[in-house]
This record gives sequence, structure tokens and C-alpha cells, in this order.
Amino acid sequence: MTGMTIADAVKACGGKYIGTKSETTELGRVVIDSRAIEPGDLFVAYKGEKVDGHDYIGAALDKGAACCLCEHVPEGEMRGAIVADDVQTALEAIAAAYRDTLSLPIIGITGSVGKTSAKEMISAVLSSRYKVLKTDKNLNNQIGVPMTLSRITPEHDVAVVEMGISGFGEMHRLGRMARPQIAVYTLIGHAHLEFLHDLDGVLRAKTEMLDEIADDACVIMNGDDEKLKNYHCRQRKVSFGFGADCDVRAEHVELMAEQTECDIVCGERRFHVMIPAFGKHLVYAALEGAAVGLEMGLSDEEIARGIASFETVGRRAAIVHTAKLTLLDDCYNSNAEALRSGIDSLVRLPGRHVCILGDMLELGESAAEIHREGGSYAREQGVARLLCCGNYADDYCEGAGEIARKFSDREELIAALKEEIRQGDCVLVKASRGAHFEEISEALKVL
Repeated sequence: MTGMTIADAVKACGGKYIGTKSETTELGRVVIDSRAIEPGDLFVAYKGEKVDGHDYIGAALDKGAACCLCEHVPEGEMRGAIVADDVQTALEAIAAAYRDTLSLPIIGITGSVGKTSAKEMISAVLSSRYKVLKTDKNLNNQIGVPMTLSRITPEHDVAVVEMGISGFGEMHRLGRMARPQIAVYTLIGHAHLEFLHDLDGVLRAKTEMLDEIADDACVIMNGDDEKLKNYHCRQRKVSFGFGADCDVRAEHVELMAEQTECDIVCGERRFHVMIPAFGKHLVYAALEGAAVGLEMGLSDEEIARGIASFETVGRRAAIVHTAKLTLLDDCYNSNAEALRSGIDSLVRLPGRHVCILGDMLELGESAAEIHREGGSYAREQGVARLLCCGNYADDYCEGAGEIARKFSDREELIAALKEEIRQGDCVLVKASRGAHFEEISEALKVL
């Protein structure tokens, strides 16, 4: 946190400083793992269900932390601690105060699906001209956002901040910290319904951010999403999508095994882009990158070059070719919209199409219905076989009918792969992270 001192942090959070170190000492990054401390960092002592960060204050200071943010100080520890009533509230206040010192543009990204792909694509596009700071991994919540903001230094030209929530009120807090000049909304979908109840609840929770950003901010929203298309805000709104009425739209989309190509059109501007990965969902990411790039003044060539440099992250729709099959490995996360998108991409590949599906989590009372609809959608799109296990396997089977086969667990499903998967099949593996379907993906790779 360049230029922010211990005294500044104390003032921001209303805490009390205890220590012999000078309060003019500058603070570095926000860190919550004492093992990751570098000299000058601010160690935040969170008390979790299994681990209490207060037990590691000494270790953090031994490694060179400039100071600790905590709710109580270990007896005899005088090397530097900001004591606050609530660590989370104090951290958010410190992050917001640091944000006040920054003049660079911040891009905030939220939505039910595709946040990380959008973050990576937007960062790739902006990197064709600017020095970009982006959210690391999926550090997108009330802890991750201040960690991201703390890493912004004078060498950065722009920051791309992923913002994820699961309940009401959380986006207000993230918005107050990050206050993006450009807010990007990927999609309003069936995620966290256990807490947000329905799509209107998801929309209401996600758009809390707009209460916290300036009137002259730009809001970029998916124009193919009915909730976002019809949403009105006081800020200037830019839409993206496949629809002819979208401000930034995709035309002539071509999905190939190793890449995806399309034309991007905005007013009189039209340019061809190549995405070095497979999937219709990545066209949306490219549109998000293009829309932000256009807002930031990039040329068509810079945007296209940035899109061409995009790299997928983790198990997000990675396509793998083996001697026997083509695997669409997408077991990072799942909800209704992401599943449909995965099936849409699968059926564009040549060959017999097989879905291996697991539970979609945090869907609340709608869970059974959404899993039935997922099975039905697979059947309607011509999927030849649907293999499933988990708490909602019966619902997948009810929707998919005769193409479905239920297994008691992952081990039984893996044991049946040799008899179920044929030479030349295209296989989609899709489930929420908690289902641990990466084990199935790994088994398919050596089938």
C-alpha cells in the first residue's frame, strides 16, 4: 500500500496502535497467511473455524511484517499491532482509505458466471497497452478485494478487480472499497440461490455496487441477459452480446477444436479476433474485453492482440485430446447457465456427445428443478449419454430420461468409463468444485 503508513491505517479504521515501531512506517501488501509474509507487509489476524491468526502474530513479525491488524495482542508483543474491535471491518476501512489515494482506473467485475474468464480476458486486452494489476486466483471476496487493492503500486496503470458475493449487503462493502470507474456484469444466473432466493435477488445483490460508484462511471452489462438488458441505472450503460441491439456484439462466430473466432462490431468499427481456446462462453469474455478496451481507448489491433494472448485458468473449460476421446474439462464450477453453455460448446464438437455431471451447489429450494432442467437440456441438444452421481443424480435422470445412467459415487462412475466411453467420443465433465469431479477428468485422460 504505497504511501500508506501505520498512522494512516490507524486513522482509517479507528483502531489503537500498540508498539515501539514508528507510526510513520509504510505498509506493504495485506497478507493473511504468516507463511507468505514479506518485509513490510500488513499481517491481518483472522480468526477462522480451525485456525486463529492471532496465534501467528509473532511468526509474521519475525518474518518482517511491518505491523499486524488484530483484535488482541499476545502478551509482551510490542513490535507493532493495530488493535480493532473487528478485524474485517477495520480491514475494509483501511482498504477504502488506500483506494482514496489511487488515481488509476479500476475495472470491477461481477456476475454469476464467468467472472474469472472475464478478469483474465480484460487483463489480457488491457495489457496490450498498459501495466495491469489483476486479482490473483479467485481472491474476490471481502478478504480478497482488500488484498488485491493493497498490491496496487505506482508502476500499475490500471487494476482489474474480480468481485464475488454470496449474500445481500456484501457488494455494498466491496463497492465501497474498490469503487470502480468501469463495472462489468457478466450474467445474472442461478448461483447462491440458497442465500439470494431467486434471479431478482441475485440482480439486487449484484447491483448494490452501483450505489457505491460515481455517476460518471461506465457500466458494461450482458445485453443477452434479460435481467441485465432491462436494468436501468444512473450511470452510462454499455451492452455486449450476440443480439443486434447490443452496443458491442459478436458476429460470424466459428468454434474450432483449438480456438474460437468471430468478428467484433461496435458502431462503425469491425474487427476479427481469434480466441486461443474453445467455447461459446469465451466469445462473451472477448466481448467484455473488447468493451472495456474500447472504453479505455485501445485500437482495434490492440484489442485483437490482447484477445489472442488470452490463457484459460485451471479447469475452466479446458479442452484435452487423448488417443480415445476429446475431453471438455469444466469441473471448476457449475450452475444452470454454465451447464447450458458447456453443453452448447460440447455439441459443436464432432463426434458422439457424452455429459458427466455432478451436483450444482448453493441453489436452495430450486436445486432439484434446476438439475432436472439440466438433464432435459442435455437430451434436447442431442447428447447421446448422460452419466451422473451425487445428491441430485435422480433429478438429472428424470430430466434426461433414457440417455441417463446414475451411479452411487465417483468411484463407481469411474469404474464404468471403459464400457460407457467409445472411441472418438466428446465428453463434458461438469460439476461444482465441491463434487471433486477432477478425479473423473483425470481418469478419462488415461482411459
